[in-house]
Amino acid sequence: MGKRYYCDYCDRSFQDNMHNRKKHLNGVQHHRAKKAWFDHFRDSAAIFYEEQAKKPCRKFLQTGNCGFGPNCRFSHMLEEDFATLKRQMEDERQLSEDPEDRASAERSIQDWLAIRERKRFALTSDGVLKNKEDNEGNQTENGFPQQFLSIPELPPSLVPPSPGGWKVKLNNGWG
Repeated sequence: MGKRYYCDYCDRSFQDNMHNRKKHLNGVQHHRAKKAWFDHFRDSAAIFYEEQAKKPCRKFLQTGNCGFGPNCRFSHMLEEDFATLKRQMEDERQLSEDPEDRASAERSIQDWLAIRERKRFALTSDGVLKNKEDNEGNQTENGFPQQFLSIPELPPSLVPPSPGGWKVKLNNGWG
C-alpha cells in the first residue's frame, strides 16, 4: 500500500509520491480549500472592504443560492450582513484604540485569578492556610491521586514511593 499523504485543507488522502503530491498541491481544488481556510482568520475590516468593492450577485439575490458558492466573484452579502460586519469592525477598532477598556479587561482577569486563588485555598480553624484539594481527599500525602493506587499491578515507574523513600542498593562493583 505504501505511504499516504493527508491534506488538511482538502480533508482527503492519497498515495504519497512526488507526482501525486505535486499534482494535488498545484490543483485548483486545493488552492480554493486553502484560501477558504485562511479566509476564516481575516479581520472584519478586510472582509467588509473587499465585499463592499464587489457588485451584488443577481443569482444569489433572486434565488437565495449561487452555483459558484464562496468562489463567486460577486458579493453574497445582504444589507443586514453588512450592518453586522460594520458593527464588528467598529467594536474591534474601539477596543484597539481605547486603553481604558484594555486596562479594565486586564483588571477583570486579575480579579478572576484572585477569586480563584481564594477558592482554592481556605483557612482552617487553627488559622493555617490549606489547599482545598488536599482536604477533599483526592490525593495521598505524597501528592499522588488515589485512583493510581486502586489499579492492580502498576509498572514500577508509576508506583509511588513509600514514606521512607526509595530503597537503593549500593553496588560498588562494576560489571
